[in-house]
Amino acid sequence: MNVRRLIPTTAVAGAVALGLTALSACSSSDAADHASGDKLNVVASFYPMQFLAERIGGTHVSVTQLTKPGVEPHDLDLTPRQIGGLSEADYILFLKGVQPAVDDAVGQAGVENTVDAAELTTLENHGAEVDGHDHGHEEGEEHAHEGEEAGTDPHIWLDPVKYAEVAKGVGKSLEKADPDHAADYRKNTDALVNELNALNTAYETGLRDTATKTFITTHSAFGYLAERYGLTQEGIAGIDPEAEPSPARINEIHAVASKNKATTVFFETLASDRTAKTLAKDLGLTTDVLDPLEGITDSSKGADYLEVMKSNLAALQKALGAK
Repeated sequence: MNVRRLIPTTAVAGAVALGLTALSACSSSDAADHASGDKLNVVASFYPMQFLAERIGGTHVSVTQLTKPGVEPHDLDLTPRQIGGLSEADYILFLKGVQPAVDDAVGQAGVENTVDAAELTTLENHGAEVDGHDHGHEEGEEHAHEGEEAGTDPHIWLDPVKYAEVAKGVGKSLEKADPDHAADYRKNTDALVNELNALNTAYETGLRDTATKTFITTHSAFGYLAERYGLTQEGIAGIDPEAEPSPARINEIHAVASKNKATTVFFETLASDRTAKTLAKDLGLTTDVLDPLEGITDSSKGADYLEVMKSNLAALQKALGAK
C-alpha cells in the first residue's frame, strides 16, 4: 500500500522562503506579469480542481496542476520547486483533506486568493478512516469494519450536485480575484452549472429503476454518488484500491453480492485491477471500470470530467440492470 508522506512544515517553509521558481510543467506568468495584463496564474491541486478552474476561468486564466496525469493524488509528494512556486501564484484552488503535502504547502504559501473547495459545500461522514486516510466507506452499513473509524469523505466531485455548489463558489472567488473579467466568470460558471445539472438529471433518470441498488468497488470513493442516487456502495478493502481484502471481508462481499444480486466488481484506471479480477473470478462476477476521476489519462473513458462521468453512468446502468 502506498502511504501518504507528509512534508515537514520546516521543509515547506524553507522552500517557500527560497522563492524557488516556476512550478513543474508550468506555462503561466507570475503576479507581476498578471498585473500588466497577462492571464491570471492559477494553481490547481489535482484534476477535479483543474477542470473547474479551466472551465470557469476560460481564456483569462493559465492553469497549472500540481498532480501530473497518472499519479495517484493521495500519494503526491511535491518537489521543492513546486512548493516554492506556489508563492508566485495569483490564485490557488485545492481540496483540503485529499493531499496532505498540498495542504501543508498551501498553508505556507501565503497567497491571498487561496480557495479550499471543501469550504464551498458540506462534507459528510461516509464511514472509514483506515491507516490514517480519510475516505468514503460502504453506504448503508451499520458499522465499520475492524480498524475503521468514521471519517469525512472528500470525494465531493463525484456528486454532480455538490460539484455544482463548488463551481458556484469558485466562480465567485475568481470574480473577486480578477474583477475586470467578472462578467465572463459568471457566464462560464452558469454554463458549467447547467451542464452539471443536466448530468444530475441523467443520473437520476438512468438509475431510477434498476434490478439491484448495490455495487462493489475496490475504491470506496463513491459515497456521495451512492447517497445522491439511492445506491449502496460496498468497498472491498477500504481506501486502498490495490489492497488485499481479508478472508472475512471476502466472505462478507460474497454474501452481499448473493443477497443483492450484484453482478460486477468495479476497479479504477489509476490502480491495478488484480484484486478486482481475483475477487470477481472467485465470486463468478464480471469486472468493469468505475472511475473516481482523480486524474485523466489515456486509459480514461472520456476526455474530461463530464465525459468520464457519463461513462461511469453507463457502467453503473449495466452493472445494476437498469430498465
